[in-house]
Amino acid sequence: MGITQSFQNMGQSMKETAKTTSISLVGFSLRLVSGFFLGLTLSLIGQQLVGYQTVSLLFILAIVTSVFMKLTSSWTISKTLIFDLVFILIGQILKMYIYLAP
Repeated sequence: MGITQSFQNMGQSMKETAKTTSISLVGFSLRLVSGFFLGLTLSLIGQQLVGYQTVSLLFILAIVTSVFMKLTSSWTISKTLIFDLVFILIGQILKMYIYLAP
């Protein structure tokens, strides 16, 4: 095995590592944003129902986001995008219900 072959193997290994790292970083970021919006939605609903203050709002936001991150740690990007799509559609249905309710 020559030196050119070892450099080619090293370059190929670096490309695979960069690809894997970037995919996992995008997946983590997507799950973090999804968890943040889910936590924000649930904490704002709780704030309107119960009437707690800003510190409790931030606490609930952090708890829901961290629980979501823990529960979805094995999800791929496609599963997270499907969850986001369902979440957005449910939100649109609730929005239509609020607008059309007498």
